[in-house]
Amino acid sequence: MNFTIEAATKADIPAIAAILNDAVLNSVAAWREAPVTEEEITAWFEGRTRDFAVLVAKGGDGAVLGYASYGPFRAYSGYRQTVEHSVYVRGDVRGRGIGTSLLARLVERARSQGLHVMVGALEAGNTASLKLHAAHGFVETARMPEVGRKFGRWLTLVFVQKIL
Repeated sequence: MNFTIEAATKADIPAIAAILNDAVLNSVAAWREAPVTEEEITAWFEGRTRDFAVLVAKGGDGAVLGYASYGPFRAYSGYRQTVEHSVYVRGDVRGRGIGTSLLARLVERARSQGLHVMVGALEAGNTASLKLHAAHGFVETARMPEVGRKFGRWLTLVFVQKIL
């Protein structure tokens, strides 16, 4: 599949919101129960692009196929060189290398900023995401049973990390 990875712009916000809202409504990849509003995603985007990164994968027609970002892991200054990331790919184009390309570029970007650790928080049943992260050198560092709830069931959180 032909696509490029680039820094997201404000014009990409509606597509990013649509991809995230699909995950919110139809999966346990995002542990929200209500879709994001335009105001929420705009505030998130402005915060992330100020100090961190939001990348998009775009098809040949310019359509956003997926996005990846990272931001603060925790608010205290001692964590300033650790970031938490997310990768989301549009449902109709999963399995075509978009997620792996986004994650690889995100890791490169974090390294170039002098960051030290990248953390991911994954639902234990999301085997595709677990495999993706393992293929990029992330290792499981914690498993927290039943810390979340969505769709009437308990969810287990798996933390993965990569020392950059």
